[in-house]
Amino acid sequence: MLLDPMGGVVITNDGNCILREVDVSHPTAKSMIELSRAQDEEVGDGTTSVIILAGEMLILSEPLIHDQIHPTVIVQGYNRALQEALLICEKLSMKVDIDDKDRMMKLVQSSIGTKFSSRWNDKMVEMALQAVLTVARPKGNTVGQPTGSNPYNHQMEVDIKRYAKVEKIPGGEINDSAVLKGVMFNKDTTHSKMRRRIEKPRILLLDCPLEYKKGESQTNVEITNTDDWNTMLRMEEEYVENMCMEIIAFQPDIVITEKGVSDLAQHYLAKANITAFRRLRKTDNNRVARAAGATIVSRTDEIQESDIGTGCGLYEMRKIGDEWFCFLDECDDPKACTIVLRGGSKDVLNEIERNLHDAMEVVRNVVYDPKLLPGGGATEMAVSMGLRRAGLKVEGVQQRPFLAVGEAMEVIPRTLAQNCGVSVIRSVTQLRAKHASACDENEKSGVYKPCKFGINGTTGELVDMEELGIWEPFSVKVQTIKTAIESACMILRIDDIVSGSKKST
Repeated sequence: MLLDPMGGVVITNDGNCILREVDVSHPTAKSMIELSRAQDEEVGDGTTSVIILAGEMLILSEPLIHDQIHPTVIVQGYNRALQEALLICEKLSMKVDIDDKDRMMKLVQSSIGTKFSSRWNDKMVEMALQAVLTVARPKGNTVGQPTGSNPYNHQMEVDIKRYAKVEKIPGGEINDSAVLKGVMFNKDTTHSKMRRRIEKPRILLLDCPLEYKKGESQTNVEITNTDDWNTMLRMEEEYVENMCMEIIAFQPDIVITEKGVSDLAQHYLAKANITAFRRLRKTDNNRVARAAGATIVSRTDEIQESDIGTGCGLYEMRKIGDEWFCFLDECDDPKACTIVLRGGSKDVLNEIERNLHDAMEVVRNVVYDPKLLPGGGATEMAVSMGLRRAGLKVEGVQQRPFLAVGEAMEVIPRTLAQNCGVSVIRSVTQLRAKHASACDENEKSGVYKPCKFGINGTTGELVDMEELGIWEPFSVKVQTIKTAIESACMILRIDDIVSGSKKST
């Protein structure tokens, strides 16, 4: 539980969230906190692991510095070890089919199994999968192009931030949460007589006001004749009527605009049996456009038939708690969705949103790069073992820092064993022996057969991760190792901390 300076309370288990709220004065610690933030933005998971791993790298570099090994040499050894570790991860990884729902669910479960929402694991996992696969769509310009080794040249486009909106509504229980096959927003109709339920509606989206246009700058009009005043008022009314008639000509059932709707326009639209919503956020409008297959129009005289969205199956106004919500549901092929979260209190909802965000990021990473690595400390131990073997071939002073990286990798299985409450030394030694014997067999046979043994996070026993079904995305694991080693190298290069104080006059 964290108290922020404003008196707010945050209850969380998310590494990045905790570090973001903690007030730290040491400059090196600040740069470590930055790591966690970068990890969260890049891959969305592994925020705690990256801090633990970077800390362990620095701890193991201390005896090397005491032995008069220059930081530059240590950094060179660390970088060599990083390249070797990435090769080992590449060998260990296995391809996954993103349509294989069972494997994908196991993958997401390993990401949020330790979080607060683990009681509703199946529900959360299903929601994360459904949301990401709804939003995912193939990129238009990459058809037939080789992806190559460019990490940013993805075949799919998955924009969770923009098109998968999380709507938190206190009340109800967590089991009531759902991913809509469409979108919802917290708005009521502009006129009480407008329809509140339409099947297969025609939706028109605008981003222009349906009211009389005011002058850009301050405008003064001098009127000498009473008739001129009436003419002006009539012109205003005719302008609004004209706009409404241009809309009514296309017979939409729902009109949604990002700007205002005047009383007169409401009257005309209500008379034509059209439901209108005003002052919708730009982001919400974009989501409605993606879900219903509509195009946002900037001027009423430019509306075409192709701009009208017909992909929505049902429009309905529903009351949740005290608020009215507009649901555009049962869309044919929505490429945007709203995730409705229900829960007892605000704190519960915020924590569940963070957990769901992690789960969605994990699915997104696999959609981008469909490769997996075994979890439960198996990958770290395999990397540690591989670096130990490769370290024997490294010559000169760089050998010690190279081996230190291998040793640092063991911190993850060690922490897992510690969290289970079993004997840490016994478990880690047995795991090390398992991986060592697998390495010996590989060397004898000449065929690389990956060892996938890790620690069961509940019982603390050694298990084959393939049988237990605990997998982690390749991109998360690799990013964690890269970030941890690179940040350790950066901190090791620091010679001194100089405070830039102001000159006293």
